[in-house]
Amino acid sequence: MSADHYDAFSVESVYAELLGRAPENKMEPRMEPMFRAMDFLGEPNKAAPVIHITGTNGKTSTARILESLLLAHDLRVGRYTSPHLSKVTERISLDGEPVDDETFVRIWDEIRPYLSMVDAELEERGENRLTYFEAVTILAFAVFADEPVDVVVLEVGLGGITDATNVADGQVSVVTPISLDHTDLLGDRVEDIAAEKAGIVKAGGFLVSAAQEPDAAQVLLDAAREKGVEFRFEGVEFGVEQREMGVGGQQLTVRSLAGRYEELLLPLHGAHQAQNAAVAIAALEAFIGGGEKELDVETLRAGLEKVTSPGRLEVVRTSPTIVVDAAHNPDGVRASAEAIKEVFGFTKLVLVVGILAEKDAEAMLVELREAYGDLVEDICLTQSTSPRAIPAGELGRLALNAGFADEDLHAAEKLDDALEWAVGRADATEDFGGGGVLVTGSITLVAEARTLLGKS
Repeated sequence: MSADHYDAFSVESVYAELLGRAPENKMEPRMEPMFRAMDFLGEPNKAAPVIHITGTNGKTSTARILESLLLAHDLRVGRYTSPHLSKVTERISLDGEPVDDETFVRIWDEIRPYLSMVDAELEERGENRLTYFEAVTILAFAVFADEPVDVVVLEVGLGGITDATNVADGQVSVVTPISLDHTDLLGDRVEDIAAEKAGIVKAGGFLVSAAQEPDAAQVLLDAAREKGVEFRFEGVEFGVEQREMGVGGQQLTVRSLAGRYEELLLPLHGAHQAQNAAVAIAALEAFIGGGEKELDVETLRAGLEKVTSPGRLEVVRTSPTIVVDAAHNPDGVRASAEAIKEVFGFTKLVLVVGILAEKDAEAMLVELREAYGDLVEDICLTQSTSPRAIPAGELGRLALNAGFADEDLHAAEKLDDALEWAVGRADATEDFGGGGVLVTGSITLVAEARTLLGKS
């Protein structure tokens, strides 16, 4: 058996063990077991300074942009994001690459006994064992401490106050746009969700926030003042001044905390990605010089030019063009629609949609219908292999409730059948070359589409 095969098998074994815990969408509103695990392991959560990122949309893209900028400044970077697209090791990145299989397995074997001790204490109290997300978060901190890294870019899983990542004290706390999502867990008002996310703001830190709805902004502002931390908001102290379409992306002028930076090429599409870049640049300034030191523009350009964000408005095939996008709530759908209409010259767009059960599927479908308008003539409702996926037939009924016409709808339980149908419909457009396919609705669906279409 080759070493590569053995390593892959070992990673799969660890992944199977993780999946045996409470699933990722079953978050435990608690922190004590995480702090207990950190104590057992010698506090790896304090081994390197942290840039902590929360928000509703744009967290992963912002984390990846920040990572690339930090690497351009010759810093060793650990990045923790979720969920993964193809392989669990993607969640824990070292210098822009997923942690290698050997390190992933070795560190897991080293920390497993300590996790078992925490599990035992929890079970003695009649509580659930460490969850999937808690265990992977502990593993990430242990990997970053073992390497070691100069800085950790840490993405919140859900909320902030009781998220497993909140055992870290962020030197910089970053909040991307907040909107209604996970309302069953975080509340059904934007200010309630903002209050949860404000939990990552720590004394001695620095808050950098994207532009927010007034109620959310006030909650973040109050949290910053209560903790005595400096704060900067997009639209007030920084933001995108100018944005132009460019080859393979867009060219930006960003007015930031300490400087104004021109001719920045960002190889990502959409106004929302330009916003993410502005937030990342402000966070970098806050981290490196407390928001007062201007960055070298050539280093900034070099960092931005290497940014990637798989599964976010990503072209995975041409003839016809197939785009995958992991929008999973109404605001994400709206931002993606604006970008697609801006970037791609589609005369017709076929949608392939799959949504997870914990999402407001009908609201997302309403947004898809309104945001794309006459551009969309056909929509295929499908499902990923996730046990949380809404069945295609049920999603079809929700699409009717959302205002889609029955004759425009098609249901396919298997994603490969859905893709085949959608490609056929896109090819049938009267304007040759003007038809495209968009796969969207959940990260699990996008991940499986990428695999089927040969992307890794």
